[in-house]
Amino acid sequence: MDKLKRCGEVVRKTKETDIYISLEIDGKGDAQIDTGIGFFDHMLTALSVHSGISMTVKVKGDLHVDCHHTIEDTGIALGQALSQALGSKSGIVRYGTAFIPMDEALAMCSLDISNRPFLVFDCEFTNQSCGSYDLCMTEEFFRAFAFNAGITLHIRLLYGSNDHHKAEAVYKAAAHALKTAVSLNQDGSTLSTKGVL
Repeated sequence: MDKLKRCGEVVRKTKETDIYISLEIDGKGDAQIDTGIGFFDHMLTALSVHSGISMTVKVKGDLHVDCHHTIEDTGIALGQALSQALGSKSGIVRYGTAFIPMDEALAMCSLDISNRPFLVFDCEFTNQSCGSYDLCMTEEFFRAFAFNAGITLHIRLLYGSNDHHKAEAVYKAAAHALKTAVSLNQDGSTLSTKGVL
């Protein structure tokens, strides 16, 4: 981890996807996103803008199959890039919780950047998809992201009727919780009774 800039960069190439991700935690939330899935681009842009984490995400995936590999592998690479940028994870606030409304929908995210990856995902969608984005992949994205970033991640959709609004509330809640958790604490100490994360 660069002591001056908390940055991460990941290149991931498989037979299913070709991914490049770079991010800067202390950026301005500048987003350059191109995954080939319009609604997913919209969600990742919201994640970047609302977390304040500048991201470049370029993905070429086997979309002729479906969106699964593209979305899951992006979660893997994004989690790896965030973990790289955080280094030992010392000196961060570590915890973050946010409730975010999106019109009639309300979502909650609570997370711990703990090196103990876990996902609790309690969200129900009505339809199969938004555009070419399969809504069931929302859980798969956050699982891949959490497990590769070392985050205990709880997401709950409290209510809502429009699936676009519900998904967007989920991504924005994760963004705002993440923004708090990655911020630096006052004395640079590791917030753990163990002394390390």
